[in-house]
Amino acid sequence: MAAPSAAPQRIVIENAAIATVDAQDTEYASGYLVVADNRIESLGAGKAPENLENVVRRIDATGHLITPGLVNTHHHFYQWITRGLATDHNLFNWLVALYPTWARIDEQMVRVAAQGSLAMMARGGVTTAMDHHYVFPQGSGDLSGAIIGAASDMGVRFTLARGSMDRSEKDGGLPPDFAVETTEGALAATEETVKKFHDASFDSMTQVAVAPCSPFSISTELLREGAALGRRLGVRMHTHGSETVEEEKFCHELFGMGPTDYFESTGFLGEDVWMAHCVHMNDSDIAAFARTKTGVAHCPSSNARLAAGIARVPDMLKAGVPVGLGVDGTASNESGELHTELRNALLINRLGAHRESALNARQALRLGTYGGAQVLGRADNIGSLEAGKLADFVLWKIDGLGHSSIADPVTAIVFGAAAPVTASFVNGKQIVENNRLLTVDEDTIARDARTEAQRLARIAAQA
Repeated sequence: MAAPSAAPQRIVIENAAIATVDAQDTEYASGYLVVADNRIESLGAGKAPENLENVVRRIDATGHLITPGLVNTHHHFYQWITRGLATDHNLFNWLVALYPTWARIDEQMVRVAAQGSLAMMARGGVTTAMDHHYVFPQGSGDLSGAIIGAASDMGVRFTLARGSMDRSEKDGGLPPDFAVETTEGALAATEETVKKFHDASFDSMTQVAVAPCSPFSISTELLREGAALGRRLGVRMHTHGSETVEEEKFCHELFGMGPTDYFESTGFLGEDVWMAHCVHMNDSDIAAFARTKTGVAHCPSSNARLAAGIARVPDMLKAGVPVGLGVDGTASNESGELHTELRNALLINRLGAHRESALNARQALRLGTYGGAQVLGRADNIGSLEAGKLADFVLWKIDGLGHSSIADPVTAIVFGAAAPVTASFVNGKQIVENNRLLTVDEDTIARDARTEAQRLARIAAQA
């Protein structure tokens, strides 16, 4: 006879405004949330049910808004130690300027950079992070293990998009020759990473995607075989697409078609694929993404920093394309925060053709939560506050100087200044308290990041 399972331990949070971001956009002006172990047990208006057993903690959340945890859908953690460089470049020239430095990274640098990137996001409300790592210089160590280890130590839910490049300078690509892998080597290493780290369970804290880098740096064979590998292993696929006019020109010159048609010709569109940026998309491209349910990681700050343009997010959403938000690498978004992208996505899209009707506050919040969960393939367990989903959520303080005079809580956190995070929970465990991380020491990470940034700069200068 099996032993009875332990009774769940409960956390009860009351007196908070709640934005669930469920299918009906249900909101409560004053409500409660009950967590049982790592799941949301119940939520609603008013006070929590009485006589709950095994309540280990009660939180009075007066003056706060509870939302789902933010979900980051595109990032390059290693860039944390190359911030503030090539600040007046477009994407192509920025890549040319920085690849010689990036090609000198090693395992210690990558671990510290991952800690910095994760820390900045986590203390700003990110509960699910993602890293697209594609630079694997020869002899650089276990970079994937270093990144995954940093995420585990931080306590965030994580997707590693195991990237790859096999088109170097000698083949007409941008990366130095010693910073790329062979096609066969990249595919084998990606498969090994999936088999070692990917957890497909409902409660998974770590997942892995197959992620060739971009048309500028990969062969058609790597893209096609990467798609086949991802489907054979049952994991998602990711890459950069339609980021700049230069990419559009490159694809037409090299492949005789635009980026979207090229991706589709290699099998790299589908409901198991999401693409970063997608700035330069015509009606046909958007229709292809909608038809195939290919997702998009919208990175407004990076797109502005590199003068790439304004993605047609309102048109994508209207067509039914899944869209989430991304920080992108911190060499093109030095702040490294996702909660500021809620505001930037709304404001930048209002500069486009749809003007004031482009996005509203609740659409922006949905992009940063449920939309991100969709493109990562995890909408059944994160991204909204619903009974049975995983307990990933944030308490935003909205009764302070920056927000107290804004009556609507969602408008406050999207249109207002970056709201303080009083508490952030991942898998039912608190990882942030009063804007400080509980799982790691921020000051140590800051010192280590400066040390590694200086070491990388010296190595790159000597090379």
